[in-house]
Formats: sequence, structure tokens, C-alpha cells
Amino acid sequence: MSERGDDGSGAETPENPPGSPSDDARAGDGARAGDHAPAEEPARWEEPATTDGSGADGAASAAAEPRRPRGRRRARIALIASAVLVLSLIVTLVVPPARDGLVDLWCEVTDGVCPVEELPPITEDEDTDPRVRMEPEEAALWGNYVALGDSYSSGDGAGDYDPATAEPGGCWRSEHAYSRLIEQEFDFAGALGFYACSSHRATHMLEQIGTPESQIERVTEHTSLVTLGIGGNDLGFIPVLRTCIVRMPLLENGACQAQEGEIGRRLDAFEEDLAEVLGEIRDRAPDARVLVLGYPRLFPEEPLGMYYTLTVSDQEWLNGIGQGLNERIRDVVYEVDGRVYGQRQTGSVEFVNTYSAFNGYEVNADESWLNGIVLGQFGEGLRVDRASFHPTAQGQMSIADRVRQQIEEGPERVLYVSPETLATAEPDQLAAELGGPLAPVIGPPAPGSAEDGE
Repeated sequence: MSERGDDGSGAETPENPPGSPSDDARAGDGARAGDHAPAEEPARWEEPATTDGSGADGAASAAAEPRRPRGRRRARIALIASAVLVLSLIVTLVVPPARDGLVDLWCEVTDGVCPVEELPPITEDEDTDPRVRMEPEEAALWGNYVALGDSYSSGDGAGDYDPATAEPGGCWRSEHAYSRLIEQEFDFAGALGFYACSSHRATHMLEQIGTPESQIERVTEHTSLVTLGIGGNDLGFIPVLRTCIVRMPLLENGACQAQEGEIGRRLDAFEEDLAEVLGEIRDRAPDARVLVLGYPRLFPEEPLGMYYTLTVSDQEWLNGIGQGLNERIRDVVYEVDGRVYGQRQTGSVEFVNTYSAFNGYEVNADESWLNGIVLGQFGEGLRVDRASFHPTAQGQMSIADRVRQQIEEGPERVLYVSPETLATAEPDQLAAELGGPLAPVIGPPAPGSAEDGE
């Protein structure tokens, strides 16, 4: 048998039969561009015509001849269309108004294969971002730490108070406050400014701006971390509790929950005040991580019985009031931070959920992390002291755990700091700023406001 093959007739089959691809290549571009072969010439890629005299094979070959170029044209058109689509995607990604629509279209066309990374920058300086991207912990530690808020943040109820603050109408700052614990656990480039004060409200913080008593004025440009716990006094929680507890049980069983309407009105006003407080803080420290704390649940999720004069339904209702306050705080925080991130600003505003921080150790547990009802001195009548329902030292440790976790894990987004701020965060500058421009001395609220506080 010949190495070239045998068709059975004894004649050798040529290596390149007529019409083979190699012959096509030798024919040159002219033949493909429009030199038409005579109709009677056998079509390429066809076997020899039959000898029945009909000429059908030749006609069929001539008719089939144009199909291959048409297929190539379709492939070329598809390639061009793909290139146009890709070019449109690239162009549209740098044109903000059409970006979202095209991304949605791309996800639909690719059956859900959507971008998981951040979209490219949409500013004119497309290739650069002037901000410095930082990991959560380093974004909190590059400057000073300023602790603001009310008695839950000052540590009232936890003992070991700063003597200068432990007096009637004082701030009652404790060595066991969560801010003190955070200071000890992290290596801040600067130092802690501990200015939270018992009985303070968001309205006090706003009213005192520009005065030596202001907490907000303590926040400065090189503050890297702010913790803020505020809202309990704006809601009037201690007066609410007092109304619930100091009553005749059974005879006045509706007095506690009858306060709900007034509480709702106070919460509406508080939302606006909190948003303004956060705006003032960010004006002074636009690169800081601002951590806003909620409040822990006071009673078990499912109370087992009476607590003093509080029925099971009263305890559940009070838990609900606390949860409602937390939800208001969270919503304001998310709204403010949404604007920060959406406008490509530095810093952040973050919510720290502490609602379940005392789970199993509520006020009526055998080992409680909250002070129970603290009554007034003998002869003062039935009075609920300001330290009632406030965290003990162990309770402050539990709150510190939540703050620590937020510092380490950060929000569910990227954090940025201005390079100019980082470049000037020198030790001397940090020390000079601590305490604020007015070097204020925090005191009690204005006269006449303490009765609504803690």
C-alpha cells in the first residue's frame, strides 16, 4: 500500500487534491476577492461529479459557493459587536449617570456575573485617590481618643470615681468606665480625653458649644477615635423608671405604659439633635472614627416574675423602649455615615450594638452587671437614686468588649484618612490639641435641667 493512500483503483492519491486548502492558499487573494470560476468547473471541497449527465452536482456546488464568505462575515460582525459592547462598558463606567444602568445590564447579560470589587473612582482624577486607605484598627489609633456621653459612658454606678467629679451634680467619672479599659488595651499614638458626664443630654452638648463646659469642643482635628453614648436622658429614662416603680402596685397598673406617647415625641426630637451632634463632631474631626453606642437591655428577654413593683409586662415594655431608642440611634448613625461614604469623605460614623451585652446578667439576676434600685437616704422619702439601673464595673467591661470588637473589625466598608492629617499627627501636635481649643473644665448641666437627668 502506498504511504499516500489507495482508493482501490491502483492509482495513487495526490497529496494535495484540487480544491484543497493548500491550493486555496496558492490561488492568492485575487481569486477570493471576485474571480469567479466557470459554472461547469467542479466546486471545491466536492467529490468528482457523477456521470449521470444531469449536471446537478455542478449546479449545487455553484449555488453553495457563497456560503463560506457569508459565515465569515457573520463572525466578523459578532466580533465587532462584542468590541463595541466592551468599549461602551469602559466609556460608561467613567460617566456616572449611566454607570448603574450599565452594570445592571452587564449582570443580566452575564446571568449574574456581577462586579464584587468597588467600582472605579468617578471623579476627574480617575487614576488616583487622595485619601489613604487604612485597616480598621490603625484608622482608630493614629491620633487622640476622645470619650463623650452621659452616665453610661462616664461610669456612674461603677465606683472608683475621680474625686473632682464625685459630688452632687458632678460628672461621676469612674476608673472602670469602658473608655478607660479601651485606653489600656490599645496603643494610641495620642492619649485619652475622658469627658463623658453624668446627666448630659444631646441638647446639653449642643447648647454648650462655644463654652468651657462643652464636650464637643474637646474634639479636634487630630482625634482618631470618638466614642459617644447619649440619648437615655433625652428620652427621660430615669423619670420613666421612677414613674413605673414609685407607684401603688395593682392600683396604678397603667401608669407605667401610659408614658409611651410622650416618649415617642421625645425620641423624634432626639433624632434631630443626635444628627446635629454628629455633624458638629465631624466638623471638628473629619478623619475620626466616631463610634456611637446603644444601650443594654435592663431586664431578661422573658422576665420570670415581678421586680419590685414592676410586673412582667412592665419589664417587657421597658425593654421595648430601650430597643426603640437603640433603633433610633442606629438609623441616624447609618444615615450620617451613608452621606460620609457616598460623598467620598474620610472618617466614619459607626453604631455599636450593646443591647445584649448583659444577657443573663440583667438587673434581677443573681449575679447582675447592673445596679438594681438604689433608694434615697432614710428620711428622704421613696426616691430612686441616679445610680439605679447603671452598669457595675463588670457591666462596663462587657460594654468595653463590644467597643473593642468594633475597633478591630470596623464597619462593613472601607475606611479612609486624609494624608495631610496623618502627616501632621506628630506627638507634640497631639498633646497640644488634647483638651480642645477652649481648655474647658466640664461641669454639671445648666441649673434646672438635672431633674430630667440621671
